[in-house]
Amino acid sequence: MAGSGYLRYVAVGDSQTEGVGDGDDVRGLRGWADRLAEQIARESPGLLYANLAVRGRLAGQVRAEQLAPALELRPDLATVVAGLNDVLRPRFDADEVAGHLEAMFAALIGQGARVATVTFPDPGRLAPSARPLAPRVLALNARIREAARRHGVALADSWPHPAVTDPRMWSPDRLHASPLGHALIAAAVAHALDLPGSDDSWTRPLPPEAVARTGLRAVGAELRWAGAFLGPWIIRRVRGRSSGDGRRPKRPALLPVTAFADGAS
Repeated sequence: MAGSGYLRYVAVGDSQTEGVGDGDDVRGLRGWADRLAEQIARESPGLLYANLAVRGRLAGQVRAEQLAPALELRPDLATVVAGLNDVLRPRFDADEVAGHLEAMFAALIGQGARVATVTFPDPGRLAPSARPLAPRVLALNARIREAARRHGVALADSWPHPAVTDPRMWSPDRLHASPLGHALIAAAVAHALDLPGSDDSWTRPLPPEAVARTGLRAVGAELRWAGAFLGPWIIRRVRGRSSGDGRRPKRPALLPVTAFADGAS
């Protein structure tokens, strides 16, 4: 189903799809999937939208917990974005992660849905200390591209575009997109789906920052990030805890987009 003809959109995934970084747990999370739903609804006012994503979930957990409920909702559009949490785990297997993603692609497409997904940006451009993870992301991205080609999945390929790793696109934790970053992801997926009004402007760099991070300023920012975010994340992993423990999807049922479009921003 092309363009603005979508009537039932279901999003599955982890924290990015849930909307972490765009709003908060008090006022509510918006996120790129909500933003995409809003864009579709401008052309299709009758759109119904569900978001089954839960933060902290690995790709296998997304498949085990979210695929069956997504299929029950019989979407004509679905987005599947997961795998970055797997990249951060010590025992990462790109083939295994991609296998979970491909199984979700196949199941949703087999039921008649149009499916869209994304590749992930270079982590080393977000945080120098994350450079060792770049080969993992490259391996996963290659498999996502292959699976998308095999199944006809609309792919927003973020890796080649420097705009995606601009610090302004990311929250202070460098793990979740900022509101500007969520808007960029929504624009990228809309472009991949060839939605009315979409274009490639999301690939273009932002204007230069007024004050660039160089020298000691950059080192200080890196140290503050490690203390505020990296350290607590490592402690949580050692204790076997997840940010998503006890959480449920924020929008498990198909509802009109107007029910939330004027909420968190």
